[in-house]
Amino acid sequence: MQTPQVFTEPEREAVYRAIRERRDVRRGFLPTPLPDDILRRLLEAAHSAPSVGLMQPWRFLVVREPAIRQAVHDLFLEANNEAQQAFAADRRDQYAALKLEGLLEAPQHLCIVCDCDSPQGHGLGRRTMPETAVYSTVCAIQNLWLAARAEGIGAGWVSILDPRNLRNVLRIPEHLTIVAYLCLGYVDTFATEPDLERQGWEQRTPLDDCLHFDHFGVPEE
Repeated sequence: MQTPQVFTEPEREAVYRAIRERRDVRRGFLPTPLPDDILRRLLEAAHSAPSVGLMQPWRFLVVREPAIRQAVHDLFLEANNEAQQAFAADRRDQYAALKLEGLLEAPQHLCIVCDCDSPQGHGLGRRTMPETAVYSTVCAIQNLWLAARAEGIGAGWVSILDPRNLRNVLRIPEHLTIVAYLCLGYVDTFATEPDLERQGWEQRTPLDDCLHFDHFGVPEE
């Protein structure tokens, strides 16, 4: 007999499917705006994330102004050019061919920042590991990402942005740490595998190559 605390098999499979099929979306965005109630639902999912000391350090900045979106895209072009020059010649050409953002195509932008010094939570768990504030914010981003996939909405994390310049464009106070800039929107399809894997940039590592027991370097018997 099922109890209220146990998911049914279809419910469990839906959770694992969202995890398996989540993608960092950079192409195929549709122009359809995100309804306000759907965006709110995604933000509620993010806001339900775990956080050290229940500090809930995340802050969400919904970016809608076209001029701001264009300014962020300009920042990407500048940072992307610098990043491209840092690679050796063979990798540089491959890098240039990658699609690394959908800033002008996606109908919705979202910037997520972290208040690492928030008094909420009274510092519990942060004395020895203060970085857990940012880790908690990343948990919120993952919640949003999985919820978006379940809604048929693509999410793309644009990290090729200089945080100092982005802070100026978005007028983010100095005490807040920029964690992520996301593109959100309905898409024409979700790829069956990550773009970077399909395009030969990198291959995923098998779980067993990342798995240790009791001490590093000790294989399973």
